[in-house]
Amino acid sequence: MKWITRERPKIDRLACPWLIQKFVDSEAEFFYVPFDNVIEEAKKLNAIPFDIPGVEYTHYEDQCTFDYIVKKHKINDPAITVISKIVRGADTDRHDIANESAGLWAISAGLAHNITDDAKLLEMGMVIYDALYSWASHLYHQKHLQNSPFENLLHEVYVKFLKTNKTEKKKVPSWVNELKEMIQDQIDAQFTFDLKKISTDLELNPSYLSREFSKYFEDLNFGDYIRKIRIEKAINLIQNSNYTLTEISYLTGFSDQSHFTRIFKLHTGENPSSFRKKIAKSNSDTKGK
Repeated sequence: MKWITRERPKIDRLACPWLIQKFVDSEAEFFYVPFDNVIEEAKKLNAIPFDIPGVEYTHYEDQCTFDYIVKKHKINDPAITVISKIVRGADTDRHDIANESAGLWAISAGLAHNITDDAKLLEMGMVIYDALYSWASHLYHQKHLQNSPFENLLHEVYVKFLKTNKTEKKKVPSWVNELKEMIQDQIDAQFTFDLKKISTDLELNPSYLSREFSKYFEDLNFGDYIRKIRIEKAINLIQNSNYTLTEISYLTGFSDQSHFTRIFKLHTGENPSSFRKKIAKSNSDTKGK
């Protein structure tokens, strides 16, 4: 089968061909053309268009095309589950999703910069994703220090040092309070967060911010902390307003009510409608006493 997408691939448009060829169609052929020509060329070649707006194989909500292929073709492989998060984080600039996302983006962007021939770029991408798959299959839990007794000894000394200084008061960097103010400002506004933009505003490297964030924000990564804040805002609106649940999902920054319901239940153990009924019943019982 033939597959076609827009030219100059970096993340999804290299990862998806690898996934398709490995799990969906081993004889697949891939074509890269200018964005405006994808649909027209797809008809001429009888090819499946992917990773462009308005086609079946594309992004859905916070998921990228790689995620859709996994779901569509029911690819049940633990290593692919690991790689999906890395690809999604790299492709959507949400490096908090997986530690490896920033590295995958850096390597992919560097390759695209060095290699101007998309066919050669795809060939190199296949090698990279084969390596990533081997790592996710066999080496996911292995640390680099395990292979070096000397480095492992240094690591043990460092850990002991951290333990002895654990009781010392941690100095909070100035950017932490500045970031807290940014998040607070968003609570009653449009409630949108862009880690890359925030990093620019704070004059910090996105990878550094993603890595250091959890130290100062309740041991949560950026995405989990923002979701927690959104749910806390939603709870407040359910308790103290007459907004519908659809309106509340919009006001708290969720893309749709089903996504809101899923995240709300994940955090509270019950869906928003049940939570609202419980609050209403509690208020009714209080008034009746």
